[in-house]
Amino acid sequence: MARGGLIIFDYLLDESEDMHSLLLTDSSTLLVGGLQNHILEIDLNTVQETQKYAVETPGVTIMRQTNRFFFCGHTSGRVSLRDLRTFKVEHEFDAFSGSLSDFDVHGNLLATCGFSSRLTGLACDRFLKVYDLRMMRAITPLQVHVDPAFLRFIPTYTSRLAIISQSGQCQFCEPTGLANPADIFHVNPVGPLLMTFDVSASKQALAFGDSEGCVHLWTDSPEPSFNPYSRETEFALPCLVDSLPPLDWSQDLLPLSLIPVPLTTDTLLSDWPAANSAPAPRRAPPVDAEILRTMKKVGFIGYAPNPRTRLRNQIPYRLKESDSEFDSFSQVTESPVGREEEPHRHMVSKKYRKVTIKYSKLGLEDFDFKHYNKTLFAGLEPHIPNAYCNCMIQVLYFLEPVRCLIQNHLCQKEFCLACELGFLFHMLDLSRGDPCQGSNFLRAFRTIPEASALGLILADSDEASGKGNLARLIQRWNRFILTQLHQDLQEVEVPQAYRGAGGSSFCSSGDSVIGQLFSCEMENCSLCRCGSETVRASSTLLFTLSYPEGSNTDKTGKNCDFAQVLKRSICLEQNTQAWCDNCEKYQPTIQTRNICHLPDILVINCEVNSLKEADFWRMQAEVAFKIAIKKHGGEISKNKEFALADWKELGSPEGMLMCPSIEELKNVWLPFSIRMKMTKNKGLDVCNWTDGDEMQWGPARAEEEHGVYVYDLMATVVHILDSRTGGSLVAHIKVGETYHQRKEGVTHQQWYLFNDFLIEPIDKHEAVQFDMNWKVPAILYYIKRNLNSKYNLNIKNPIEASVLLAEASLARKQRKTHTTFIPLMLNEMPQVGDLVGLDAEFVTLNEEEAELRSDGTKSTIKPSQMSVARITCVRGQGPNEGIPFIDDYISTQEQVVDYLTQYSGIKPGDLDAKISSKHLTTLKSTYLKLRFLIDIGVKFVGHGLQKDFRVINLMVPKDQVLDTVYLFHMPRKRMISLRFLAWYFLDLKIQGETHDSIEDARTALQLYRKYLELSKNGTEPESFHKVLKGLYEKGRKMDWKVPEPEGQTSPKNAAVFSSVLAL
Repeated sequence: MARGGLIIFDYLLDESEDMHSLLLTDSSTLLVGGLQNHILEIDLNTVQETQKYAVETPGVTIMRQTNRFFFCGHTSGRVSLRDLRTFKVEHEFDAFSGSLSDFDVHGNLLATCGFSSRLTGLACDRFLKVYDLRMMRAITPLQVHVDPAFLRFIPTYTSRLAIISQSGQCQFCEPTGLANPADIFHVNPVGPLLMTFDVSASKQALAFGDSEGCVHLWTDSPEPSFNPYSRETEFALPCLVDSLPPLDWSQDLLPLSLIPVPLTTDTLLSDWPAANSAPAPRRAPPVDAEILRTMKKVGFIGYAPNPRTRLRNQIPYRLKESDSEFDSFSQVTESPVGREEEPHRHMVSKKYRKVTIKYSKLGLEDFDFKHYNKTLFAGLEPHIPNAYCNCMIQVLYFLEPVRCLIQNHLCQKEFCLACELGFLFHMLDLSRGDPCQGSNFLRAFRTIPEASALGLILADSDEASGKGNLARLIQRWNRFILTQLHQDLQEVEVPQAYRGAGGSSFCSSGDSVIGQLFSCEMENCSLCRCGSETVRASSTLLFTLSYPEGSNTDKTGKNCDFAQVLKRSICLEQNTQAWCDNCEKYQPTIQTRNICHLPDILVINCEVNSLKEADFWRMQAEVAFKIAIKKHGGEISKNKEFALADWKELGSPEGMLMCPSIEELKNVWLPFSIRMKMTKNKGLDVCNWTDGDEMQWGPARAEEEHGVYVYDLMATVVHILDSRTGGSLVAHIKVGETYHQRKEGVTHQQWYLFNDFLIEPIDKHEAVQFDMNWKVPAILYYIKRNLNSKYNLNIKNPIEASVLLAEASLARKQRKTHTTFIPLMLNEMPQVGDLVGLDAEFVTLNEEEAELRSDGTKSTIKPSQMSVARITCVRGQGPNEGIPFIDDYISTQEQVVDYLTQYSGIKPGDLDAKISSKHLTTLKSTYLKLRFLIDIGVKFVGHGLQKDFRVINLMVPKDQVLDTVYLFHMPRKRMISLRFLAWYFLDLKIQGETHDSIEDARTALQLYRKYLELSKNGTEPESFHKVLKGLYEKGRKMDWKVPEPEGQTSPKNAAVFSSVLAL
């Protein structure tokens, strides 16, 4: 049967009496045994019987398999061990004199339960027979306190046995220890008896089946994992035993089988005669729009992930014309941002909706990013896999000490998140409002084993459909990135090639600066009920909010400050089972946490993962709103408009504090500042801090000497709940003065909304307003006041000229005879303004996702994901002009879908270190070379450099790019290929069968020289305009195609060729 209950095939066993056991030996082979003297092997692919094994002792009722034996349990009470290949008996255990009930195997232990012969017949034996498979003999039997009918090993922490009786009693014990009556639990079956029992492959769930056909599922968590790599579990409909549900005839998906019908031989009322009824086939419902959007075609067959909007094997039919399910509003449109407002159907504010990029034939060139971002700060593009962390990257970037620290870091690891984050921060620094993409950072992120183990790597289908809980995901990512950066920056030994990183003002021997910024030192005290106390020192990089118990049941509106909840979360006190050295066993202990040192940056995961926490936030916001109304009395305005008299009062000392409006006070519980004080007995006092407290008590900096610190809110990361787009993550960030000074030349602070590439200034109250219906807090960042003054914020570029010197190739077969470039010598190091010819070749990692509209036009949903495969840099001046000094093939660990050999010249095997004969390097090594050239101020010459730099993930200032695509281009005309330009101006025929990056880079340099010659170094634009006009006229006549060699008619030899024809 299939997962949903559909029968795949039936197989009739002719010679079988009564089948009792099945064993799936691999994905396509099944063993079947029963009350006969043979066991059948069936191939599930062909549904054919492949083997028949004779059994000496008939009655095989239970079968198990390990990596050593097949285990067969017989009705006679024996257990036989058989060879995996020949199925011959290797050993036998005579377990019970009556019959065998169940057995299980784990490691070197075999445990059995069954029935023994008594004077009155068979009786359930309360002794479990346990056998050691290393010595093939029985060990001490295990006496239990229930009548064992089923048993399974649950090897989680120890090899624990679960023993189940048919009456529902469940006991857990060690197979080599003593059973304790206190470890007995009871399952309440619907029927009188339990008929079967099993444990999931992950050992996180127990399943019991009773005689009434009901399955009872026990788990150790609300969302267990049933298999190591399980898909989302689809449960059957809940068991209905108490009362039958009412059947709504208007619900087209409600299965009629919910209502039991008595077995009868009479004609049913619904059996109408054929004269009164006629078959009328219903029209098939339309295919789900999400399926069409994500479909990939192979030939004429389309494949798409299941959006799981319906139950399996159920198809809805349109019963009414006015059915809202087929309303036009239910269809998901292409982009939530930019569409017309639908206030009656959508509560999410427009700027908070998930933004998507609309691709055209030109890709991203004609997409108006300025419509979404009118600031000079850089957004991040969302179409890259696992780009859900864009908001957190922005938060880390706008933490000034973190930004400077990361940009000063450089190490030799190929996939170092700190290095890649530093490169990305450098791009954000250079950008003047243009979006960046974190493709290289996310590429390194996908290679970290810990990220995959924590479930931080999302599949494309899950990310597109918004299946994952983004709030939990980003909170796990937040903990992961801080821990990973802390580990990466702890390395103090820096290779000579990267010695610039070691000279950073941030580096300190021993601990990392991430630890100094985020780490909170504390003491964990465990107090046993015997009176013994254990103290253990530890540290943490962030805190998780712990909400008061019973907060969901208390509807009286009790006021609970955020500071109180934060103190409870930091100084956590809980009761738990822990090992006591004095008692020499696990005992209930009281665990408390005392703070020894507060961090400079306080990071808080909100953990609003259920309705309970959401209701608590909502209730506290309502209470805070009522308190604020009473506090301000009639001074609160309904909006932000003030009368003339109000503005006059603002000039007086009494009018310095502006009264907030009602809209600013709604849905606010979070304070902008909190005050923390360390007490002498390692206690902690936390309270909300307002501007009024600042005026009353004076500046907080003077109090830091006495252990008093004020933390200001710097960023909030929120989860936007939007059923139509699957939700998204955005960040509110308070951008400091230094960032405004660098970007805009002004010194002020301002709150901004960062929604991928949408950036918009917002009012500060909007950063702490959380409408729990669609805007849920996930992460909070508080920073100590005057934090930047404690750190040296100078950035020293860690990339030195040594990265351009000769380096070894990763390829094992590479020889000097295969070298295609000559590295730079020390006397050839480039200077500011030097020319460098550049070309890059790419391979495809993921194919483009597009849809075909009804009018025949194609709409790109997701562009193809490219990866750089070869980078070539050519000398642009000097005696060696035209000779490459970089020709690196880039090794990749990701699967390549298409090598694009016709356009890239890259062949399968060129990027494999085992068989490649090319000069193979890592992407990071070549990236550092290009970064050094950019930082030194060289000018890159090439054709189509915008795409090259985009895929390489580099931000290059526009005055350092000389692109022949635009040099030989007329406004509102088509772009001209390098091949046609080389043929027209240089009389060269390039890119014959495949592309070669060295040839393309040299040609681009020659074209630039030709441009300077034709335009007189740019001083005669009118004469050059005539040249371009002739170029476009020639191109139209030849349909922009270069003639074949036998008919080559270059403009330079056209007259000679025509005279030869005349002769």
